[in-house]
Amino acid sequence: MRESLAKRPDGQAVLVVDDEPTVRMLVVETLEEYGYAIFEAEDAASALDILKAPGRIDLMVTDITLPGQDGCDLAKDAKRLRPELKVLFMTGYAQNLDTHVSTKPAGADIIVKPFSLEALAKKVRAVIDN
Repeated sequence: MRESLAKRPDGQAVLVVDDEPTVRMLVVETLEEYGYAIFEAEDAASALDILKAPGRIDLMVTDITLPGQDGCDLAKDAKRLRPELKVLFMTGYAQNLDTHVSTKPAGADIIVKPFSLEALAKKVRAVIDN
């Protein structure tokens, strides 16, 4: 199953942004296992620094709740820097999902925590392919 999910990362790169080290590590390790090149950041400021640097980044996977600037505002700033960037939000607050859905930028999707690693890999593939 994993081979079909990672059928063609072709050097595709993902930026993972989460202030919880355990969650960030789990997402990073999973996506590396599926063949993606990974960048990681613990907050919006670090993520924006990575996005300002040259290099390919196809998708940003970010928690919505971050210290300082939240994930929705981060996504808007990221899209200004890289209009082609796709965004996948992670949230553990399913009860506030409607609010987040209405404020997410175009080309963004949401996955609700807790999620299985396979569900994450499928969602990442779907967002990149869309």
